[in-house]
Amino acid sequence: MSNSILEEINARKRLEVAEARKKVSLSGFRDFPLFSRPACSLKSALRAPGSSGIIAEFKTKSPSKGLLHPDADVTTVTSGYVAAGAAGLSVLTDQAYFGGSLPHLEKARKANPLTPLLRKDFIIDRWQIYESKAFGADVILLIAASLHQDGMAELARTAKELGMEVLAEIHEEEELAKLNPDVDLVGVNNRNLKTFRVDVETSVRLGRLLPATMVHVSESGLSSAAQIRALREAGFEGFLMGETFMKTADPAKSCKEFMKEL
Repeated sequence: MSNSILEEINARKRLEVAEARKKVSLSGFRDFPLFSRPACSLKSALRAPGSSGIIAEFKTKSPSKGLLHPDADVTTVTSGYVAAGAAGLSVLTDQAYFGGSLPHLEKARKANPLTPLLRKDFIIDRWQIYESKAFGADVILLIAASLHQDGMAELARTAKELGMEVLAEIHEEEELAKLNPDVDLVGVNNRNLKTFRVDVETSVRLGRLLPATMVHVSESGLSSAAQIRALREAGFEGFLMGETFMKTADPAKSCKEFMKEL
């Protein structure tokens, strides 16, 4: 996802949000049945004794790999992830680039009422945070490369006001300055968004600089138990994995087999 692609996604997202706002107001989201449910804590789930630390992701395609598993059923896959021992779930809701949807998020929530659920999308507006809550998310993702420092702080504050947790994603050292006290978890994306190249050493390098108050999460390119063990040694408590499972015929079974290796 080159910077130009990230800019293209954000520009498209602004149009999508402007269109969607016409249909539901911020206060309108409060009438959604899921809006009033208390959120599950991903931070607590990752720090619980014996936690696998795995945040298992449901996505059917990606800009870098194309179609992964277009006919996968979100209820079956996410329930299987939880049965396998995933500490948390991540569901892509961006349609254009990742084949995701809000109904995917809602179905994952209903199938797994007690598992922390991250909405994975390009969040650039407060309205999307209310929407995330209304469709069952416990955690929102804020991508530092997409946001200015003040904008990131405002969005994180909104999430906290709604009782949600915030996972902030960084890839470069200079993005550390965008972290704020309302961030609960900080994710290091091992994928360079300019070249698509994946290097797990990115997590190790930046991990030393991350605030100790936040749960450290490594994202992208994780495919072996050995990598997870090395990252644990480097202070990481969460491991976001999607492609490794989703590109197989049975993602839940792949997750279960991976857990056994761990």
